[in-house]
Amino acid sequence: MEKVVLLCRVSTNRQDYHRQVAELTQFCTQAGWTIQKVFANKVSGVKAVEERPEILDMIDYVKGNHVDKVVCLEISRLGRNTLEALKVIQVLNDNGIALYVKNYNLCTLNPDGKVNPVASLICTILLEIAQMERLTIVERMTSGRKQYIERCRREGIKMGRPSTYRKTDEEYKAQYPREISLLRKGISLRNVYSITGTSVNTLRRLSAFV
Repeated sequence: MEKVVLLCRVSTNRQDYHRQVAELTQFCTQAGWTIQKVFANKVSGVKAVEERPEILDMIDYVKGNHVDKVVCLEISRLGRNTLEALKVIQVLNDNGIALYVKNYNLCTLNPDGKVNPVASLICTILLEIAQMERLTIVERMTSGRKQYIERCRREGIKMGRPSTYRKTDEEYKAQYPREISLLRKGISLRNVYSITGTSVNTLRRLSAFV
């Protein structure tokens, strides 16, 4: 019976990865695979591997626990940055661990443990498509925001929150869980800013919750 781990990811705190976990769990059970562990996070897929704790933890785990496969729902769950995602696939291949992409029935290693060149090519193409999709979404959002700002200026509409608005402590905690987690580990404000992009002023406010 093959031993596998699940890799799940969503891009924002408003999304939920439990649907991915449920679907993959059902699939692995039907396939007769034993799920050893689930690695999931709410993080942008364009971040570098070094900035994604679920990827780093997964790699450490599979290296030392005789795992046969890493299973994900679709290739974009591995990442939307082609080069960063290919890094992960290479590390897995080098350690004799296959990446299995359920939606396309793709396995990066053949049963004999050798790299499946066709699957590798298709994964690369799918990663490029995922990266292009993200760029298209960003361009549309930027264009829509620009049009909205121009309309507000033409019509004299005041933008943004009321000047009296102030987030509650609970809102800060819900919006910045990763930043708070990094601060609790003793990472400096400047380094947390480099990792997350959150302003130093906001990080100072979040330090009160550490």
